[in-house]
Amino acid sequence: MAEKSADILEEDNSVTMLDVLQEENQLEEDAYAVLGASDDKNCTYNKGYIRQALYACKTCRGDGNPAGVCLACSFQCHEGHELVELYTKRHFRCDCGNSKFGDKKCSLELTKLDTNEENQYNQNFDGFYCTCARPYPDPEDTSGDEMLQCVVCEDWYHSKHLGCGDISPPDDYDELICSGCMQKHTFLWKYASKYSVNRDAKKDSSNGKDETVDVENVPAGCKIPLEPQSTSTGACFWAEGWRSSLCTCDSCKKTYEQSGIEFLLDPMDSVQVYEEAGKASQTESQYERGMKALASLGHVQQLTAIEEFNNMKERLKEYLQKFAENKKIVREEDIKEFFSGMEANKRQKVVVPTFCR
Repeated sequence: MAEKSADILEEDNSVTMLDVLQEENQLEEDAYAVLGASDDKNCTYNKGYIRQALYACKTCRGDGNPAGVCLACSFQCHEGHELVELYTKRHFRCDCGNSKFGDKKCSLELTKLDTNEENQYNQNFDGFYCTCARPYPDPEDTSGDEMLQCVVCEDWYHSKHLGCGDISPPDDYDELICSGCMQKHTFLWKYASKYSVNRDAKKDSSNGKDETVDVENVPAGCKIPLEPQSTSTGACFWAEGWRSSLCTCDSCKKTYEQSGIEFLLDPMDSVQVYEEAGKASQTESQYERGMKALASLGHVQQLTAIEEFNNMKERLKEYLQKFAENKKIVREEDIKEFFSGMEANKRQKVVVPTFCR
């Protein structure tokens, strides 16, 4: 009954408490998925090279070299700076405070090497994406084209710039490898004949030979598909579980290592695994706590809660707009300050009754 009562609208343009909790639950899941096991107080440097959510600080570029900082450093060391959100990068160690930042040191972890030799950087660290090398969001692009991440180079691409002509991204694909990476690692097209979900990709009439795998001398036990086919062009959309089909014979392993893509054989490498681990790290969600609280409220109390929520939503929107205008990251302390102010205003509305003698 409590859940049913929660669906009563205060006004036509109001939201229900159940809607609020469900939306909050989705936002919370998305946040856990992206941030994984990161926290906002401890630098990840001592964890070594890991997949993690990263940020590039354009304010602290120093000598102009690209650099990435972890979530905690984005809050504690780069507050108020112009940051580029990079989503996740694999095998990356936090750069905050090393030689890339000149004299600026990390306030969370003082003992760091001058450089992280194994870190890989691309144009994303400068705030540019795709083959068009444009920022995201792009103020000059009003098409609303979605962006997809390549699992090899980890750059982001507009769907219209994937080299697939008018073919839209399939709904059932699991991972994407961009056209540039497929052109660089052409032997992957042999797997695409069985494990991609866009097998109708354009074909190159040049019939280019695979430069890294000699299919005429495939060793015994090799599982690489041998179907003759011309070299395809464009991006490749892969079906779920495609990585498990990759051959792991000694010859193929050597190919992956020489090509710098041995991570494709690591079952823990995928973004999906990272996101699931992040979601699993949470205990009780806001949604679950909210539903328990709703169950204890009566009908009138639920309507009052809706009214209070709509009031809070408008004030929070105005409060966060200031951060957006100044390109500042919203910290945990900022949110606490907002709700402390809400609580103070609430107390001010309490009228102490007076009685005539």
